[in-house]
Amino acid sequence: MSDKFVLDTSVIIDGKVADIIQDKIEPNSQIIIPIAVLDELQAQASMNKSHGIQGLLEIKKIRDVCQARKISLEFIGTRPTIEEIRLAKHGRIDAIIKDIALEKDATLITCDYVQHLVSEAHGIRSIHISTSKEDSELQFEKYFDSDTMSIHLKEGTCPFAKKGVPGNLKLVRLEENKLSAEEVHKITKEILEQSRSKKGFTEINKDGATVIQLGKYRIAITKEPFSDGQEITIVKPIAKLTLEDYGLSEKLLTRLTSDVEGIIIAGPPGSGKSTLASSLAEFYVMQNKIVKTFESPRDLQVPKEVTQYGPLEGSFENAVDILLLVRPDYTIFDEIRRYRDFQVFSDMKLAGVGMIGVIHANKPLDAVQRFIGRIELGMIPQILDTIIFMEAGMVKKVYEISLTVKVPYKMTEADLARPVVEVKDFSTGVTEYEIYTFGEENVIVPVEQDNNTTQNNIYKLAESKIKDVIRRFDPNPEISIISDNKVRIKVQKETIPRIIGKGGTTISELEDMLGIRIDVEMKTPTLGKEVYFEVNESGNGVVIKLDEATIGNKVNLYIDDEFICANQVGKKSRIKIDKRSESGRKILNAILAGQKIKIFQIDNN
Repeated sequence: MSDKFVLDTSVIIDGKVADIIQDKIEPNSQIIIPIAVLDELQAQASMNKSHGIQGLLEIKKIRDVCQARKISLEFIGTRPTIEEIRLAKHGRIDAIIKDIALEKDATLITCDYVQHLVSEAHGIRSIHISTSKEDSELQFEKYFDSDTMSIHLKEGTCPFAKKGVPGNLKLVRLEENKLSAEEVHKITKEILEQSRSKKGFTEINKDGATVIQLGKYRIAITKEPFSDGQEITIVKPIAKLTLEDYGLSEKLLTRLTSDVEGIIIAGPPGSGKSTLASSLAEFYVMQNKIVKTFESPRDLQVPKEVTQYGPLEGSFENAVDILLLVRPDYTIFDEIRRYRDFQVFSDMKLAGVGMIGVIHANKPLDAVQRFIGRIELGMIPQILDTIIFMEAGMVKKVYEISLTVKVPYKMTEADLARPVVEVKDFSTGVTEYEIYTFGEENVIVPVEQDNNTTQNNIYKLAESKIKDVIRRFDPNPEISIISDNKVRIKVQKETIPRIIGKGGTTISELEDMLGIRIDVEMKTPTLGKEVYFEVNESGNGVVIKLDEATIGNKVNLYIDDEFICANQVGKKSRIKIDKRSESGRKILNAILAGQKIKIFQIDNN
């Protein structure tokens, strides 16, 4: 009795069909290749995709073997439309192939496990060709040894590996021969096949990028159109430590086990942050605590008692309600990066869950700065109170965060007291930084910095902030800082009443906003050198034409020895003043009344 076999796209690309026909299919059998498969491979080959070219070459081999063994080879079915080819990745071509197998009462041969299961569900005989055995060693594992942290495989390049320990990693070439596209494709296919086992799962699957967690390996696979070629990056933890291995002080261990903590583990890539997070998870489990994780991908090496959660429907926000229902004592949030990640971390901490977050940072203080602007400054100590900075696999620095109300560093007046976030060295208790609001800005001041430098920096910040505020009343104020809490401003005579306000209300509001006392004086402008000018009306403005030598310089305008305004001469040696402004009205009135107008060029400092 003759047998009929239908080949799908996956098994043809796999390259083993010729061997299967040679060894396992009897003469007088019939091999069927759906025309939809042929057209799909042709479309891929036309776009210079290696899969398409590889599949067409395999069909040529299949034809030669069928002729030699007297096996019938037929192309059956209708040509798929362009739309059906575009929908191939969504299962349209697979559906056409199954329909042919069902119609011809044939056995489907496939390397696609999902296609195999769907076919059997439809009552179609199906043979699944597995690329590897679940317990056998994977091809890429030959590149790993005990010192290898990651391997980097890309078509057209030599394979490389990062070896060593955190803080001392080296990039090592593993082979002199360059990897071909076919070799990289075979490794990719083997990984995808194994990811369907109990040991693996797919974390991210986008057009051109796939992230898989396969046992202890975190695997990132990229291809066109996301990358310019096939690339595989495989990362493996090289260290499994307990909390005792870090040599932490009793004081720090006590803090880590106190009620409801907000801990941030920070450090540069490869510094050992995730390893410490895994150690903390194991430590809390041994303390009879319920521990969960938020990860994407889920690659922390944690005990079985720890449940690892990924984004729910693409978002950690959706997972918060579920997590709160399971009542964890501690949750480890690996890789806090996006704005919403900080919100989720904050919400869970305020809900009473002990939180441990992992953040990329080059300096310990960077971890605090990442929260500034994302949550209110006064809430930061309630969200995170301990920062552990990692470097070269070891705990390099520990900060504790607290909130107090005090006069900030280098300020002296009691009425300048305000909420201040203190960043202290955990081991010594010495305050190293203060964070507080100055005006409308959040500032971070190093407490132990050189006194003169700190003073200059504060004064520079204060002068700039004050000038921005006073410019609403006078475009060119003169600012003089008298002391840490007192400033003198000089403005035009007519501006002073507006700054003082009725009953001193405006000046009081400015003093409260800036946190300083303000003395207001009249500015006495320097006359300078008198310059020639012409004045004309133009639309809504008064245009003053000056000599080209004045371009870029500041000039003062007077009417009968009364100072009117100060301006900077533009590129066309002109000044334009709005008629509707107070200065514009005065100039027009002076022209009509025949008053004397003078303009003086002043030094351009």
